[in-house]
Amino acid sequence: MENLQRRINFNRYFLSRYEIFGQGGSPFPNYRLLILCLGLLNAVLLITAVAIGIKCARVKEASLPVSHSAATQLINELNFLRSNHSDVIEAEEEAKKALEAALKNHTQLKVQIEQQKTINDDFQRQMDALRTEKTNLQTNISALEGTCGKCLTGWALFNSSCYFFSYSESKTVKKNWPDSREDCISRGADLVVIDNPEEQKFVSGTIDSMRSGRDIWQNGFWIGLTDTEAEGTWVWINNVTEVERRYWMDGEPNNHPNWNGEDCGVAVYSNLNPWKTRYDGPCQEHPIHWICEMPLQ
Repeated sequence: MENLQRRINFNRYFLSRYEIFGQGGSPFPNYRLLILCLGLLNAVLLITAVAIGIKCARVKEASLPVSHSAATQLINELNFLRSNHSDVIEAEEEAKKALEAALKNHTQLKVQIEQQKTINDDFQRQMDALRTEKTNLQTNISALEGTCGKCLTGWALFNSSCYFFSYSESKTVKKNWPDSREDCISRGADLVVIDNPEEQKFVSGTIDSMRSGRDIWQNGFWIGLTDTEAEGTWVWINNVTEVERRYWMDGEPNNHPNWNGEDCGVAVYSNLNPWKTRYDGPCQEHPIHWICEMPLQ
């Protein structure tokens, strides 16, 4: 189209120049032939222009459906992407909520695990303590089975009781009356209770074999007899009141004032009179040996 327009403009210019030459004396005597040629040329150009226009129209009409179809497809894809974009955003929000819930559950589960771990640790400590206790009980059972009907090592058997004389374990360790009784209790026994003549003779004879000197007062043994509740009323630790007076040494019990009271009984050996083998001593200030007694198992 642009070339055609150029040619038309050229023809117009040429004609204008021809008119000028004709007015002033044309150098072209055969101007009619020239005009005819230009007319033919214009006709050819017109036909060419019409043909080119028809061709462009056809090409345009042919390209319109293709463009419309492509545009429709693009629009459909765009709408699909928009719809999917909304779905993706919604799914993302749901995923965020699910993640937050999972994190919350994870935190709670972690706390529960820590609590369960603490409980398990407590159970484990209890189990260990029970195992230790079981082992100790089994050891004690074995020891008791081995000594069933017998006294423990270091104890002396007489009738149906076992006796422990602290002198046999240590000649130098001595205690006051309360500490001596505490030692007997720790051994599963208590201070001896002498409640018949045979037992009196047994205790006195055993003490005789353990004397370390002639000092009768320092070679005594604490027994489970005291008048701490009422002065002059002597009571055994099994709450039996002592009524027999012949076992006291002459002048005893005297509650000697120099000791701020003498309220606990001591057993000794006397070669003068084997029945008079007791005196009262100061419970706190008089460290000597002691005698424990427990029933035969």
